Amino acid sequence: MKTIIYMVRHAESPFEFGQERTRGLSEEGFLAAKQLAKFFTDLDIHYIASSPYTRAKQTIQYIADQKFLDIVEYEGLVERPIKGLDYKAPWDDLFEAIRKSFVDKDFALEGGESTWKAQQRSIPIIEKLLNQQQGKNIVIGTHGNIMTIIMNYYDDKYGFDFWNTTSKPDIYKMTFEQNKLEKVERIWK
Repeated sequence: MKTIIYMVRHAESPFEFGQERTRGLSEEGFLAAKQLAKFFTDLDIHYIASSPYTRAKQTIQYIADQKFLDIVEYEGLVERPIKGLDYKAPWDDLFEAIRKSFVDKDFALEGGESTWKAQQRSIPIIEKLLNQQQGKNIVIGTHGNIMTIIMNYYDDKYGFDFWNTTSKPDIYKMTFEQNKLEKVERIWK
């Protein structure tokens, strides 16, 4: 029995230091979220999960409304902070730290979370969903880094280079047989 997880990376959201949890979508992001929901119109969706971060929930809210489903929030699906949230760093340093974190899964900047630690908190949620929603279609509102980290757990070809090619928004269809990943398809163009 196949279970499908649609990983939906959030749409455009302007960065605001210190507002990781609450920053929402831009006007462009809301338009993209509406377009994204159209993709799901003819698909049966049985369950919707999300990071509790505003931008992730706003991206999938139109899908939830269309399907008359609640969004179930999971704290373990929040974005991976590669550095402490009160620590400012140049983008080039963060970019290099993210790259390094997929080579050395124990690496993180000061106060940050390693790939390994992020998998330890997120994978039990994915496994729980695969067991409880077996044979169903699930949408997960997510973020680029944690999405890649989850996918990396099931297939290590998903790493820095993959993450660096994802867009905002983006959709990846993950097909599981039992709890084994069979294939991944990018379905957002």
